[in-house]
Amino acid sequence: MGKFVYLFNEGHGNMRDLLGGKGANLAEMTRIGLPVPYGFTITTQACNAYYESDKTIPALVESQTLEALRLLEEKMDKKLGDPQNPLLVSVRSGSVFSMPGMMDTILNLGMNDETVVGLAALTNNPRFAYDSYRRFIQMFSNVVLEIDTYYFEQYLEETREHKGYTSDPDMTAEDWKEVIVGYKEIVKKHTRKDFPQNPKEQLFLAINAVFNSWNNQRAIVYRRLNKIPDHLGTAVNIQSMVFGNMGNDSGTGVAFTRNPSTGEHVLYGEYLINAQGEDVVAGIRTPQPIATLKDEMPGVYQQFSDTCHSLEQHYKEMQDIEFTVERGKLFILQTRNGKRTAQAAIRIAVEMVEEGIIDKKTALLRVDPDQLNQLLHRRIDDKAERRILAKGLPASPGAATGRVVFDADEAEQLGNEGKKVILVSPETTPDDIHGMVAAQAILTSRGGMTSHAAVVARGMGKACICGCEALKIDMKAKQFSVGDTVVKHGDIITVDGSTGEIMLGEIPMIDPELSEEFQQLLAWADQERKIGVRANADNPEDAKKSFEFGAGGIGLCRTEHMFMDLKRIPIVQKMILAETYSERMEALEELLPMQQGDFEGIFEAMQGLPVTIRLLDPPLHEFLPNKEELLVEVTKLQILNPDSEELKQKELLLKKVRQLDEFNPMLGHRGCRLGMIHPEIYDMQAKAIFYAAARVAEKGLVVQPEIMIPLVGHVNELKQMRQLVVDAAVRVQEETGKVINYTIGTMIEIPRAALTADQIAEEADFFSFGTNDLTQTTFGYSRDDAEGKFLQAYIENKVLPENPFAVLDQDGVGKLVETGVKLGRATKPYLKTGICGEHGGEKSSIDFCYRTGLDYVSCSPYRVPLARLAAAQATIRHEANREEVYTTA
Repeated sequence: MGKFVYLFNEGHGNMRDLLGGKGANLAEMTRIGLPVPYGFTITTQACNAYYESDKTIPALVESQTLEALRLLEEKMDKKLGDPQNPLLVSVRSGSVFSMPGMMDTILNLGMNDETVVGLAALTNNPRFAYDSYRRFIQMFSNVVLEIDTYYFEQYLEETREHKGYTSDPDMTAEDWKEVIVGYKEIVKKHTRKDFPQNPKEQLFLAINAVFNSWNNQRAIVYRRLNKIPDHLGTAVNIQSMVFGNMGNDSGTGVAFTRNPSTGEHVLYGEYLINAQGEDVVAGIRTPQPIATLKDEMPGVYQQFSDTCHSLEQHYKEMQDIEFTVERGKLFILQTRNGKRTAQAAIRIAVEMVEEGIIDKKTALLRVDPDQLNQLLHRRIDDKAERRILAKGLPASPGAATGRVVFDADEAEQLGNEGKKVILVSPETTPDDIHGMVAAQAILTSRGGMTSHAAVVARGMGKACICGCEALKIDMKAKQFSVGDTVVKHGDIITVDGSTGEIMLGEIPMIDPELSEEFQQLLAWADQERKIGVRANADNPEDAKKSFEFGAGGIGLCRTEHMFMDLKRIPIVQKMILAETYSERMEALEELLPMQQGDFEGIFEAMQGLPVTIRLLDPPLHEFLPNKEELLVEVTKLQILNPDSEELKQKELLLKKVRQLDEFNPMLGHRGCRLGMIHPEIYDMQAKAIFYAAARVAEKGLVVQPEIMIPLVGHVNELKQMRQLVVDAAVRVQEETGKVINYTIGTMIEIPRAALTADQIAEEADFFSFGTNDLTQTTFGYSRDDAEGKFLQAYIENKVLPENPFAVLDQDGVGKLVETGVKLGRATKPYLKTGICGEHGGEKSSIDFCYRTGLDYVSCSPYRVPLARLAAAQATIRHEANREEVYTTA
């Protein structure tokens, strides 16, 4: 017989897969003696059994739940549904991985027309009892009966206004009785049934609803966004209620053991007096900072502070804690590892090492490499003039500019079109997640630093400002106002999530600066990692930035990007349009010093580190005007100015464009095939490299050029191109008297190259896997067409687990990489290998590269810090299992 239900004292913190994160933590806190309201957990396996039984709770799960309920009633000396001494419980979801706000919660379950009377008598507080009952009706009706909470909120607001009240605490017991009658009428109107009065029926309906919430839209979107598997299921936690709304000696709050925005080692959070938990996170009332609890309830604050310290020491991690104070007594409802910004994650990891809580390797594993992108993008220029419109709570740092939108669906639509928008709303709900993903930033007029908007934005690394009460938002008119200033839908604003400031218009931004803690963490990463990190850089500016970010060299310098300069395009076109060899050479002679200058700048910026330069890769037609546009221009000139010199030039250009036009340019006359037919182009580039190297060497700098031949599919291609480069080197060496140490290799981006890598290695000093093109040629996908037409549908329908152009396809493309490395090193045991596609900056792909034995990864300059950290994490995770079969260059 399978066990589907565990009392809190039967579990522990390592049962996360079975009890979910929340259940495991409740069990662990119970085990170590913290004041946790008693309860039990229905496991994730029960959730899966529910779906296997066609969304029906199996009999075994039901019987075990009723037995656990009986034991809970004994423990609490109360009974569910007892009119004189009622037990009330909360029913909460609890997935294996934290999914804040994505699934459903029900509080005060067990209330009905009889138990509310008993609760009022027991507590001698009728107002509290009827307030709790109306909360239960509203929450249960929304979560279980699927009635939009808007109807209840609208009714409550109308009642408050009619009675002249400004907030919920003004309402009396008699007022709440009226509201309850109105709420029941809403339920009857929408369901044509009375609100359920049987507490056990309520309980199992609630369990059903939590299981169902595992597959609600927002949960599915969140799992997809955070790469959480769909098969895990959610646990259900049934916990005896404690009440923060029993008067001014009660309250509820959420707190972090350290500041989740900055990482500062201070208690950070908010609480509300005389309130229940949902009041804090829903943003309905603006809470107080946790520090003021010290004045309101000094004894409770000290106990809570000590508990926070104990939890952080126990879990050795920053904690996010939910608590309730009932008549002066503290209860801990939940703890979990707190979500934090990248800035905070780094500071917390480094300071925990300094405090002796964790070691350096643990610190490195604590920071998600993807989070580092938050710190490597631009922020508002301090010198820029700020037209500050209003100021709210700085809920998630960073800055963003965009057009104001008020609807999550529209934010998603415009975001998918590449437009930058800022989502503005009184408060966000979990249903808005798709719009929050697409927006540049989120701005709310209600809610605090632990509201839904704040927590989700921090997890995404998006700028967020909450609780900006100066904003008067008119959702119908799609505008907001601050005083006399009206900001309409589509107007541009800038927000600074680090200061809480909202500004009109677009404000200049500047590049980021890396904190001391960031530099320290990366220094530790460099000490640990056993795989190199280089950068893809095509000009001296990018090379300089790469060096600053700690790149160990340039893994890919794309020489065609140098040709794209507006001043050079006419010369490049002259070279392409040349009718004779001498005309082409004349154009190439003009280009040579330009390329040489670029290479000199890159060599100098890298200060002796290796630079891999790929010779011209794209087909020549890419440097010419668009055929359709050119045809239109020629047709117009033929009609309007048939004898003009311009027409003759355009017709000549059109003729050449048609000659170079290809059915499938990606598989056509490009890469080494271009060098084979027009060796003079590659000869010019090789000479430019060696002239630049000689010039820089004269300045006393070390130069390490690595010349890469692209798109090789057969060893004979590389053999010929290698000889061409060697001949150019000899000529330049004789001319300059400078001996340059260089290597010649190839980019493995054609499946045949990987499959015949043992032959190709005979002519190669190194392999660089071009995983962008290797993915295209392996899948048979044109990237532009695939991403625009069907790839997203493939991912959503789980045909593919990830976009293979963003995350390396280890089962297919990865096997070709493994094959290429193995065969290449069979010929040359110390053959240097790396990857230079976009996968070089993606953490799981870097992990694969380490396991496969590559010497380095190469990525864009701004992803170098990410790659350094991911490389260290891969080393720490796999070092014991990795067999060193090469010497890292």
